[in-house]
Amino acid sequence: MREREGARGEAGGKRRAREEFGGVRAVLVMKFRHIGDVLLTVPTLRALRENFPGARISVLVNAGTEAVLAGNPLIDEVLVYERSVKEKGPVGRLRGELGLLGELRRRRFDMAVDLTGGDRPALLGLLCGARYRLGADPRGGGFAGKRFLYTHLAPYAGAMTHTVLRDLSVVRSFGLSTADLSVSIHPSRADEEAVEGLLKEGGVAPDEPFVHVHPTSRWFFKCWTNKGMADIMDRLQRAGVRAVVTAAPDATELSMVRSIKEQMGTRPVDLSGRLSLRQLAGLSRRAVVFFGVDTAPMHMAAAAGTPVVALFGPSGAFDWGPWDGGKASELAASPGAAFTTPYGSRSGNQGFGPHRVVQKPWECVPCGREGCERSGRSECLEGLTADEVWPVLEERVEAALRRL
Repeated sequence: MREREGARGEAGGKRRAREEFGGVRAVLVMKFRHIGDVLLTVPTLRALRENFPGARISVLVNAGTEAVLAGNPLIDEVLVYERSVKEKGPVGRLRGELGLLGELRRRRFDMAVDLTGGDRPALLGLLCGARYRLGADPRGGGFAGKRFLYTHLAPYAGAMTHTVLRDLSVVRSFGLSTADLSVSIHPSRADEEAVEGLLKEGGVAPDEPFVHVHPTSRWFFKCWTNKGMADIMDRLQRAGVRAVVTAAPDATELSMVRSIKEQMGTRPVDLSGRLSLRQLAGLSRRAVVFFGVDTAPMHMAAAAGTPVVALFGPSGAFDWGPWDGGKASELAASPGAAFTTPYGSRSGNQGFGPHRVVQKPWECVPCGREGCERSGRSECLEGLTADEVWPVLEERVEAALRRL
């Protein structure tokens, strides 16, 4: 097993990487996390594509997250792990796991890259037959001896490291680097046409500017107050900018949107529950600004190139803040200290490129918990007022409108 220490020059690192990883024709990348996590792997996928231009690159993800990689030219296929296999009893689960392993072995992978850190990808990397198995140092996590299943272990990236760069460090530690740190998402033409049809149905003209508002999350400890969201959307629309609101097709999220609308004095365009993930990205691309909470649609909007204003509570912007790939590439290329995150403070309002994070500068923030005392309610979010949020959003909207 090879452990990586220190950093190499990019050109020399790539040359040594080609020598070290000879004969790589098929690469498996594993990310068993959520939608936003999967999307933020794109710079790592680019590093692999640039270093192995002729290889077949497959990405294995949880069911329900695959859409954010659809149409991405950096990869050849997306494989899906059906988490429902865990509910089929011992025999059914074993059959499902062996079926997945068989699919992987038939592809004859030369390299397996674990961007998850759990036990499953460590085992799959070994059992699928990959000669080179890359991962991050588990630092004692997982089962005994897990670290010895890898052939190449990257050092711990550090607590104050953005998720994009944490993933990238797994391959960059061994010379597999890229200068382009952009994250991209690829809605199809059909997705964009569907969005235009729904906007037209809602009375939005083809050239009319609007703000995409996504107030919900599957984790409600990340959500702001319904009253606050209602107030902000009213202010937007009274300023002459339409609010287009979205939510997942989930009963609880849809109920939240209904409550927000009931507290509004104006009427937004409501597309809640009506868009696929790629259509959601198409909507964000069409918007002048995205406004919402720390959730996958926030990352999708940033990947679509739309300025983001995001409300953060228990999560840290330093590792989950909206990403600007162009600015990040510039910072990473600058001489000096290693670039680990564009958000240098643990909490409080911060910005990166066209994006802004609004967060209380409290000592307990970010706690990384599911609400205060794990109650499902986050006082740091509930304590935000519309008067604190509005100036940040207003400035971003005015800046975007000036560019039209």
